[in-house]
Amino acid sequence: MITKEWVSVHRKHHARCEGPEDPHSPQVYGIRKVLLEGAELYREATADKQITEQFGRGTPDDWLERNLYSRYNVLGVTILAIVEFALFGLAGIAVFAIQMLCIPVLAAGVINGLAHFWGYRNFETDDAATNITPIAAIICGEELHNNHHAYPSSARFSLRRWEFDLGWVYIRVFSALKLAKVRRVAPRPRFDASKTVMDIDTVKAIISSRLHVMESYARKVVRPVHAKELKVSSEHRQTLREAARDLLKVDHLLDDSGRSRVAAALATSESLNTVYELQNQLQDIWKKAGASQEALLASLQDWCNHAEATGIECLEEFAARLRGYELKPFNG
Repeated sequence: MITKEWVSVHRKHHARCEGPEDPHSPQVYGIRKVLLEGAELYREATADKQITEQFGRGTPDDWLERNLYSRYNVLGVTILAIVEFALFGLAGIAVFAIQMLCIPVLAAGVINGLAHFWGYRNFETDDAATNITPIAAIICGEELHNNHHAYPSSARFSLRRWEFDLGWVYIRVFSALKLAKVRRVAPRPRFDASKTVMDIDTVKAIISSRLHVMESYARKVVRPVHAKELKVSSEHRQTLREAARDLLKVDHLLDDSGRSRVAAALATSESLNTVYELQNQLQDIWKKAGASQEALLASLQDWCNHAEATGIECLEEFAARLRGYELKPFNG
């Protein structure tokens, strides 16, 4: 595949993720299809020239692309096979076969398949992307796929201290040698405890890293309230346990049984119902299309005032911290 074709399919995947127009979602085609025929799904997508025209803008269109890669798109792998056979004989052909399996199996199959089907999630994105493993060394960081979908323009996929992205190591080496330039990485939040009043800078920081905000809300508010209810409510303990994961998910990713579990859990606890409602209200703020920064600021201030008036300690603390929300600058 030439650059424009691969980029087009990848961009459409992000733009239409998990929907009927997603070129390779296991939620649409099934995990078996994507895992075993991921490369074929890419080929089918690139056969649609409308996809490459719509999503391939801005990709390289230089002499190499037009006269070498596009005209002789199998030349590279052919030369590789010949060189490896010349150097290593039959062993070289075996190595070549393994190399040729890596992309369709590991990238097109495992990443596009398993990484939208099984694993852990740092962020409740609007799609089903997961992190397969925190040690992303086999496929150069792509294993941290939920992180990638949360911040798709970030050059660094590892976002937790215990995560390792081998691709980021290579990028930093190339950057040090002046062979690459890091344009963007995922924002990292910090809190100014002395700041008690929100301003436009606070809004910019919150909106640009809203998935960090929601992850923090789940960890510091929803989970503690849920854990407290589990301790004090013996009568509804099973109902609360069954809804533990569903309470943190994006609503449209819940199936009917998930929504039923959430509704049953919320009916058992006023406090849990309150924090869940405020979680949805916070998400709704940045879904307001075309809202000005001043309007967003007013909405966030109202949300904080509401949260601080609930009498729920962890929720009050979260709202107070939100007022001092900032982003750490990236130091190259």
